Amino acid sequence: MSEVNGMPAQPVHDFCAPDPVRESMQRLPRALALPLTLLTGRPHAGQRPITLTPTRHLVNAVGSMTAGLLLSCTAVSAAGWWLTLLLPGWAMTLHGARNLRMMIYHQCAHQNMWGRRGPDAVLGRLIAALLMIQDFERYSSEHISDHHALHHMTLRDPTVQAFLVSLELRPGMTRRQMWRRVIGKTVSPAFHLRFLYARFRSYFHSATPAWRAGALAAAVLAAGLATGLHLWVHLLVAWVVPMTLLYQVSNILRLCVKHTFPSPGQEPRRGKEYFAGLTNAIFIGEPAPEPDLPPARRPAAWLRWWARMLLVHFPARYLVLTGDTVVHDFHHRHPMSRNWANYLFAREEDHRRGTPGWPPYREVWGLVPAIDLVFDSLRAADPAEYHPDRLAEVNHRELFAAFDD
Repeated sequence: MSEVNGMPAQPVHDFCAPDPVRESMQRLPRALALPLTLLTGRPHAGQRPITLTPTRHLVNAVGSMTAGLLLSCTAVSAAGWWLTLLLPGWAMTLHGARNLRMMIYHQCAHQNMWGRRGPDAVLGRLIAALLMIQDFERYSSEHISDHHALHHMTLRDPTVQAFLVSLELRPGMTRRQMWRRVIGKTVSPAFHLRFLYARFRSYFHSATPAWRAGALAAAVLAAGLATGLHLWVHLLVAWVVPMTLLYQVSNILRLCVKHTFPSPGQEPRRGKEYFAGLTNAIFIGEPAPEPDLPPARRPAAWLRWWARMLLVHFPARYLVLTGDTVVHDFHHRHPMSRNWANYLFAREEDHRRGTPGWPPYREVWGLVPAIDLVFDSLRAADPAEYHPDRLAEVNHRELFAAFDD
């Protein structure tokens, strides 16, 4: 059994050889190799890399949102059984929005989208206004100073503050108690209203007057068009639903897998060994059925496997662990990598090279095991160190911003 920050964790592995879960999928047709890599987040041994660019990721995200909006609007207009198209429409809109937030906006904050400060900042400000999230300049400053520096996973870290303030999770709580609280947040209208208010306030509180005015003008224009063209139902159903309730549920679940908490008394809290232990890859999927199964059992085994891959693992990847979030550990080791757009293969190459200067990578297979791992680390964390009353001693950011990820 391996350990993470000194704590036993069965699902986590140091891997320096081809992963048996991913390799088991090579029993499927070769045409499925790339789709399975994009789904799982892990290339198979010897897989030829693909080349993507930052602009391609941006186009894909915007295209997904646009296609989702068009599909949802079509469903609303046609009504009847066409309303079933709202599910894929919402999913595509949410997927594009989360990729904008978790990948594009994030790289802009590091001035690493195109590696050009001006264009990266303009794009970041546009995304903040579109998604109504924390103002770009404020986010960039806090993310670099409090999440990537020595304050990583301390009370100054926005991730820790979100756990303590937004989700109200505490050291010492059992895994079951944490799951109950998180699930309760996802279905609580009051929580979602507070979350939405926090998003608006975190943007308008810090954005420059010019950008605030531009965002308000765009909102007034959208409202005017919706009124004049009688499209308010379309606007509310196709845009507001996925960008409020669904966006915020995805936000909550993503937050719960970002980083593990350090063990009580763990020292020193610096160096590559320590920081590497706070982030794991989260691969999505499960082993394919064994080839030596009795013939009578093979159809049921493969049917179950495909059902779980499509109905459980695909939604987790497409709606929660979007973009490069499955290999967030690579980013924390190489935050300014210019090859970030090829994140899956960049991490795999780094792993195959022996992670020079760093300890071996770690992995967790599955969204739920990844959340369990983080919950277990918080349960074992020092309650005095992570007590919410101590936030006043170290906090320099408005706590409403802690709702954002």
